[in-house]
This record gives sequence, structure tokens and C-alpha cells, in this order.
Amino acid sequence: MPEGDTVWQTARRLHIALAGKVLTRSDLRVPKYATADLTGRTVLDVTPRGKHLLTRIEGGLTLHSHLRMDGSWKVYASGQRWSGGPTHQIRAILGTADRTAVGYRLPVLELLRTTDEDRAVGHLGPDLLGPDWDPDKALENLLRDSARPLGEALLDQRNLAGIGNVYKSELCFLLGATPWLPIGDLPADRAAQLPALAKKLLEANRDRPARSTTGRRDQNLFAYGRTPRPCLRCRTPIRAADQGDGSRERPTYWCPTCQKGPTPPPRPTPPPGAVRSRTSPRRTTN
Repeated sequence: MPEGDTVWQTARRLHIALAGKVLTRSDLRVPKYATADLTGRTVLDVTPRGKHLLTRIEGGLTLHSHLRMDGSWKVYASGQRWSGGPTHQIRAILGTADRTAVGYRLPVLELLRTTDEDRAVGHLGPDLLGPDWDPDKALENLLRDSARPLGEALLDQRNLAGIGNVYKSELCFLLGATPWLPIGDLPADRAAQLPALAKKLLEANRDRPARSTTGRRDQNLFAYGRTPRPCLRCRTPIRAADQGDGSRERPTYWCPTCQKGPTPPPRPTPPPGAVRSRTSPRRTTN
């Protein structure tokens, strides 16, 4: 899923292409808005809010979209061939005299009154890349449920908006804590550093074509996606496991030496044809 820095980049591209220009083409390919016609209206701005995109349009309207796992917005010059996917995957087209923005595979697309934007994004916590950023409020939100695993708390957009699975794994690595550590057990000094560290990572990457958390040229990430390669600090093989509530689990990566706290037990190899069951995390001494 695109994270806050990627959504920020998408919003910037759309804003440069559309803001201040009159729409000459409008096509929303979802049944509820199939008859909506935005042509003749001026695009006022395109604003990111966490992982959400708000395209504000003259007349008090906002086109709200969310990319989730597979969605994307592409911008094409007049006469340029569209290459974001097959035609049946297009969900939105917004065109001006010289640019066309095409939304592919958008799982969330709705046309709102701008005054009703809170219906779509009002639940979000402080935005790491937004003007409403408040580190004290973000930390207060994170610590509200002290028993919640650190990784799950970071992914909850109601706590702070913009962190996805990559930054979750990288932040846990940099804090020296496993993603299953109850956030209330995180040492106070590290907990206090968490909001500023998260903001630093996203800000550093919002203008980069390739995300990096390491500051190294040879490796961009410390933990995410690196199993079973050795940890960049201690050379222990990076491990991976699913984390979540059972209905929405995501792969999580960590170093069993550099990060302290609970980890899931190894899963037994199931017999041929058996369905693999999920297990709960346990505390370890590492």
C-alpha cells in the first residue's frame, strides 16, 4: 500500500497538472457518480491527507480517492499514450487543455461536498506531512492503549496518519523494539522520540524517487523485505512473520538480535495437504 510519502508525491503531481485549470473532460467510472459532470469547473488544489487524496473543485466539491494496495493516479500530456493499465481498470479521468489525470484501480472514489470532507478523513490522527502535525497529540494517541503491539499502533491511522507497512518495520528497527512489543513497554525515552523519528523518515523521502531509511547507497532499508539476508548492523538473518488481528494481517520484518521484545513462535511445518494455522505472539528473552 502506498504510504504517506508516496501519496504526498502523487498529490504534488496532480496539483501541478490540474490546479488552477478548467476541466475539459470529466469521467467518474463508478456507478454512483457515473452521471456526475465536472467539466467547466476549475480545480482548486489537490491535497494529501495521510494516505487519502482530496481533489478540491470549484463549486464546493471534493473528489476523494484512496489508493489502497493497487490504485494509482497517472498524469499524461496531450496526445501521450496512457500506460497505467487496461481500459477496464480506469475509475476516473480528469482532463484539462494540456494534461489528463487518470485514476487506475481506485478502490475508493467518491464525490463530496468540500464541507463534508471530515466524513472521509475526520477520523485520522495528525498527518506526518500535513499542516496539522502535532507530535504531542500523536504520542498521546499511540500510548492510549498501552497493551497494543507497537506495530499495530503505528499502522492505526487514527493515531497518526501516513505510516504503512514499510515504515512500521523500519521504525521498529530504529527503535530497537520488535513490532509485537506492547507500546507501553517501550522505554520512555524511545517513545518520546517516536513521532519526530517517523516525521523525519517521511520528510526525507517525500522528494526521493526511491525510499531510503539507512542513509547508505548499497541498501535502502534495514529490515523490510530483507529476509533472510543478514542485518546491516549485526549480521543476524532478518526474520519475517505476519502481524495483525487475523482479518487483516501483513508481513512484518525484524532483526531478532537488534530488536527486543515478543516475537511469534516459529510455525511448525504442516503435513502435506494440511491448512496452516496462525499462532499468537509470545514473549522471548532476546
